[in-house]
Amino acid sequence: MKKKVNSNRVILSIVFLVLGFMVAFSFRVTQDEGEKGQGLTDRQWEKHLTLRNDLIEEEEKNRELQKELNAKQEKVREIEASLSKEAQVFFNMAEDAEKYRMFLGKVEVSGKGVKVTLADGEYDPDEENINNYLVHEHHVFKVINELYISGAAAISVNGQRISHNSYILCTGPVITVDGYQHPAPFEITAIGDPEVLSSALNITGGVKDQLVNDQIVFSLEEKEDIKMDPILGK
Repeated sequence: MKKKVNSNRVILSIVFLVLGFMVAFSFRVTQDEGEKGQGLTDRQWEKHLTLRNDLIEEEEKNRELQKELNAKQEKVREIEASLSKEAQVFFNMAEDAEKYRMFLGKVEVSGKGVKVTLADGEYDPDEENINNYLVHEHHVFKVINELYISGAAAISVNGQRISHNSYILCTGPVITVDGYQHPAPFEITAIGDPEVLSSALNITGGVKDQLVNDQIVFSLEEKEDIKMDPILGK
């Protein structure tokens, strides 16, 4: 019995000895690794801190550059908006100038439009006054005025352009346009919207009806292609 107790004590002593050795060894290894790890972490931290500071500096520069870029982009948008307005103004001015040149007869023009032909009425031996069925300047004026009011861009009489200061005189069976004589029939050509011009002339009680009542032979054609030369010497 005594031998068995001593044997157990020996075994327990050996176990405690081994455990003590293992604990001591484990503590030492952990301490060494901690010291090694602490040294490595310090070096890495120093490098990390340097990189982080560099990154912060670059980010700050980027923010400043982004602000500068935004300011320049806003300036570009303002300039573009201003140029757009100026371009529209210049476009409108150029468009108006072209209209004035067309009205003044300074440029050749072409486009759709209408042709109105005014001819003397048939001879009537019972009519005492021959002027009652001849085309006069006021008949031509009526047609021209109605065409301009209806939006005609250019008008000619027997191929001669009419300008803002043109004059028309009646001399017997002919009319004189700016010093040039033209015999009947008189072809009044106008460039503009054919439907609008035709409707304006054909309106009930309008120019056509008035001329027909004056025994003038009135005819109207819509044309797809009309060309007019500029007025020379003006």
